[in-house]
Amino acid sequence: MAKFLVENSGALSGEVHVSGAKNAVLPLMAASILACDECVIQEVPRLRDVAVMKEILASIGGKLDQDEAGSLKIDFRDLTSTEADGNLVKKMRASFLIMGPLLARKGHAKVYMPGGCTIGARPVELHLKGFEALGADVVVNDKFTEAFAPPGGLKGASIYLDFPSVGATENIMMAAALAEGTTYIENAAEEPEIVDLANFLNKMGASIKGAGTDMIKIEGVKELHGARHTVIPDRIETGTFMLAAAITRGEVLIQNIVPDHVRAIASKLRECGVTVELVDEGLYINGGERPLVSTGIKTLPYPGFPTDMQSPFMAFLTTVEGDSTVIETVFENRFMHVNELNRMGANIRTEGNRAYVQGGKKLEGAKVRATDLRAGAALVLAGLAAEGTTEVDEIYHIERGYEDFVKKFRDLGAIILRVDE
Repeated sequence: MAKFLVENSGALSGEVHVSGAKNAVLPLMAASILACDECVIQEVPRLRDVAVMKEILASIGGKLDQDEAGSLKIDFRDLTSTEADGNLVKKMRASFLIMGPLLARKGHAKVYMPGGCTIGARPVELHLKGFEALGADVVVNDKFTEAFAPPGGLKGASIYLDFPSVGATENIMMAAALAEGTTYIENAAEEPEIVDLANFLNKMGASIKGAGTDMIKIEGVKELHGARHTVIPDRIETGTFMLAAAITRGEVLIQNIVPDHVRAIASKLRECGVTVELVDEGLYINGGERPLVSTGIKTLPYPGFPTDMQSPFMAFLTTVEGDSTVIETVFENRFMHVNELNRMGANIRTEGNRAYVQGGKKLEGAKVRATDLRAGAALVLAGLAAEGTTEVDEIYHIERGYEDFVKKFRDLGAIILRVDE
């Protein structure tokens, strides 16, 4: 079992290049199932989740080849199965995204219940509601979900999502791309990853309008062809390095970013007194120019403050003067990192979906565990600012979502070591 050893590293400084977005590339890979010839996705990060998705796609007949530059070729001219390997699917949540494309292209899909971080229920009911509205017959049991399109194929429909679920929006959008007629997704998720997927599908010959708003219109087409597409930069990785500069009172230039994608994070850091400036070379962060103060955050669907940045921002708030409140509205089980931060000397208490942070605490190194992907990143950030050594276990969570994690931090001056026990 591998772990990270993290030391107090002083103020980080230097430049860092953000990789392609994990949460964008996985649905893009799933969408390649819809194409009748080769797709090329560029700037694909080398992550555990990407490796698992590659195995899943290969298990149903996809031919995949990725070069050293991160360009991934996916060819589904020979789609051999509509049932993915259950052992692979159980490894991550995003595996469920293959269901919409399989259903649309082959009229059948069987997907075992997916795994992933234990941050909340994240039910798939909204996905299934969308498939049923398109005319599919859905069967659900404890082990898997199976869907069958009607004899004439999927039909366009108006679908209202009770919650703007990113995964459900993506899955329904992919299924509707080959459905007959027009589909409307109301109360759709507005995340940048939705826009990226729609842009890719449109390059493949789909007709999708309104992605990035709460109403998406999809005109179904008979078939989709291959396309070439570059993944958007990872806004959560961007936010992680913004907070790395802030928590260490450092000075970091972050390259390959989309400013609008991190506007909420930038706004909250500025409230705390952190310098956040857009310059020609990227995004400049300086956490050491002035004394920092606390602020409150409330997670919301995009364009609100992202739930994926809640735990890293909480780690930062433990180090600034003043008390703050963190409200989590997206996932009901996303405070598991609180106990780990408190082991390091933080003073955080929780009541329901609220966490109360008493700031200005001197953190101390401790043995902690990454309870999920973003919580793991938060503990590394805390370790960079803590006295002594922080030992972070269960780092496979972190490596699911950050490319070259140790190298990028070490290039900024962080003292971090990956060791295998």
